[in-house]
Amino acid sequence: MPEPEIRELRYFRAVAEDLNITRAAERLGIAQPPLSRAMRQLEHRLGVDLFDRSGPRLGLTEAGETLLKESGPVLDALDSAVRRTQRASQSSGGLVVTAKPGVATEVLHRIVTELQGELLGVQVVVSGFGEQADMVRDGRADVALVSRPFDDHGLETELLYTEPRVAALPARHELATRDVLAADDLAGIPAPRWSRANVAERNYWSARPDDPVDGPIVQDSSQLLEVVAFGQAVALVPQSMAERNIRPDVVYRPVTDVEPYQMLVVWPAGSRSADLAKFVEVAVRRSGTP
Repeated sequence: MPEPEIRELRYFRAVAEDLNITRAAERLGIAQPPLSRAMRQLEHRLGVDLFDRSGPRLGLTEAGETLLKESGPVLDALDSAVRRTQRASQSSGGLVVTAKPGVATEVLHRIVTELQGELLGVQVVVSGFGEQADMVRDGRADVALVSRPFDDHGLETELLYTEPRVAALPARHELATRDVLAADDLAGIPAPRWSRANVAERNYWSARPDDPVDGPIVQDSSQLLEVVAFGQAVALVPQSMAERNIRPDVVYRPVTDVEPYQMLVVWPAGSRSADLAKFVEVAVRRSGTP
């Protein structure tokens, strides 16, 4: 049986994700008729129907669902290999490390400081919410500091530390008079929404994931605290973040029954880089609640 071409698999993923030939063609930058022909050709190569065309909207067959699931890691791995190969030719060398601003970059600073003189070079890339694992998977970074939850497929991980999360409240909020809170105490109170957060991430940052109340969208921890200070939301934050952001208009209270905050170091599964191994070794040695 002739093997499908990489181009065909990329086209298939676009169509399978959009379930609309016109939108997928626009996304790929090609005309609709060649894309439709490519999908028919792929089905012919594999000897199966990938799409259900019987209804008013395009759908995936069971075979299509399987190909989407199984081909995704292959395409991601190829993209990662291309990026890493291109980076390997650059004269600068060294590791590219990424982390989100805040607690993670504070930990990263200590790790990089200890590594000075031991590695050829460490390039730090500060990235946005939820980007770190994807950057390691697709080859834009060699290693990342990531907090749960995140998609760890294709990655190896090592837990660095765990710490409690606390509620950040406006100083004049009625709950600010309490010493300790439970998740149910926060029922009906808006929680900030991280930009581009998926369902799992949204649930994690909400004290009541079964009954969330959406507050303003935030891009970083500074904006999050301003939203809290203005009384627009109550947020769950790592205890170390609370300790580093003492301010008169925000108070922090323990919450007894929410998942703790976890920081991990992640890298590509199967990596044999000696520099990366050294980075992970130092990261684990320097771990502990910041």
